Order: sequence, then structure tokens, then C-alpha cells
Amino acid sequence: MRNQLEGYAIGFWSVLPQLILSIVFLCFLWAIIRIVQAVVPGALRRAHMRRSLVDVIMMLIVVGMWLFGVLIAVTIAFPTITPGKALTALGVGGVAIGFAFKDVFENFLAGILLLIREPFAVEDYIECEGFEGQVEEITIRDTHVRQTDGQLVVAPNAMFFKNPVTIRTARDVRRTTVICGVAYGEDVDAAREVIANAVRGVDAVRDDVRDVEIFAQEFADSAINFEVTWWTGSRPIDIRSSRDKVVAAVKRALDDAGIEIPFPYRTLTFNEPLPIDDRRDSTEDTGTGG
Repeated sequence: MRNQLEGYAIGFWSVLPQLILSIVFLCFLWAIIRIVQAVVPGALRRAHMRRSLVDVIMMLIVVGMWLFGVLIAVTIAFPTITPGKALTALGVGGVAIGFAFKDVFENFLAGILLLIREPFAVEDYIECEGFEGQVEEITIRDTHVRQTDGQLVVAPNAMFFKNPVTIRTARDVRRTTVICGVAYGEDVDAAREVIANAVRGVDAVRDDVRDVEIFAQEFADSAINFEVTWWTGSRPIDIRSSRDKVVAAVKRALDDAGIEIPFPYRTLTFNEPLPIDDRRDSTEDTGTGG
């Protein structure tokens, strides 16, 4: 037992210089990483790079430096462990970890690609897989989307990477449409002109992008329907606000012009005259006879 302990002590003292050297190397590496963390983010931000992307780049740099540094420290402390053996061990371990955390790494890589490619950004309004709202934050693993009713959806990045995403605010304007009907007895061209002038007079309508478009769409049950199309802001509140103002303006303009907006009605036609039973007369006769 004593000889065994002496062997352990001799072995420890023989590797102690290498251990101290590896610890000194790790301390030096830590100092270098601190300098990198202090200098590089500022340089990236001066290049007008988004903060979320800067955080991703810094995380990759720091993790890579630590992995490379620990590998060197292990080879310094234990010279019998060559870099090739260490890399082989890391490779086998990486495969096992990859299978165990497949979904985590999938979302991680999807987040990196989303931040690099920038298909959408914070404050954009997007729709994907039935979820629609404003992007509040894009992290490495997930994206936070605030719906118009105030609810927060935290969705994995892989969902946005693998499925079609509709970006409502890709441009600062969007086209909006409403249907307006006028009675069959009205002049179609006159009604079209009244509606067009009313829509152009709404401040939320962007006729500088494209003029108001009005098309007679169909012969409906009780009216000739017009498809009224205009351009406005791309946010959901812009769409709802402009539609509210346009509908009110068109209603006022048609009323002022004396053009009828018909109520739905139905005409019944009978092949034979219907007998009318005048119960009032029979009731009066009965009362008189009493």
C-alpha cells in the first residue's frame, strides 16, 4: 500500500509542471477571451450589425476559443493524449450529444441562419403556421411573436426555417379591398366616380403609390357589387383604420349623391293567384248576429 501511494505521489510530482503550465495557459486564454468580448462587439455594432446577430457571433467565437484552448491544455497536461485522440473523443461525444439533443441543435442552427439571412426582423408583422403578430425578439432557440390580441407566442426557430413565412411588413404599404354594392337602378359609371373620389379623399389612402382601383365585380342578388382597392400602411392597425375611414367616406358620398345602397330583399312570384281570406268581415258578421 505504501509503495502504491509513493507511486501516486511520484506520478503527481512528475506531471505537476505540465498541470501548472496548462492552468497558466487557461488563465492566459481567459484573459484573451475577456479582451475579445470587450473589443469585438463594439466593432461589429459599428458595422451596423444587429445586436442579436452580434450576440450569436460572440457566442460562437467564445465557445470555439474555449474548445480549442481546453484541447491544447489537455495535450499540455497529458502529453500522451495527442490532439488526434482528443479530437476523436470529441467527435464520438459530439455524435452522441447530437442524437440526444437533436431538436435543441436544430432550433439552434435555425436561429443562427435566421439571424444571418434576416428574412424578417424585430417589429415585423409575420404569419406562420396559423400564428400572426409582431416579432418582439429573435433568440438562438426561439422567436417571440406578439399577437394583435396581446398574447405572446414563443415559437421554435425551426418552425420558421422549415415552413413558409408571410411577412406582412416586407414593404411599408399593402393593398386593401372592400366590396361596395349599389342598386340596379343606379348609373354604374356615376357610382364608380363617386366612390373613387370618396376613397381618394381619405388621408390613410396612399394614392401616391398607386391610384385607387374600382371594378364592377358581379351581379349580386340585390345590387351591382364593386371591388374597391387601394394602398395603405402595412401594419394591421393601418389596414383596419384605413378600411374604417374608406367605408365611412363611401357611405357619406353615396348618400350625398342620392345613390342607393340597397338592403337585401327577396321577390316572391306565384304561378297562380293566392286566395285571400278576409277574416275581418267574417268576424264583424258574427258579432252582428250576436
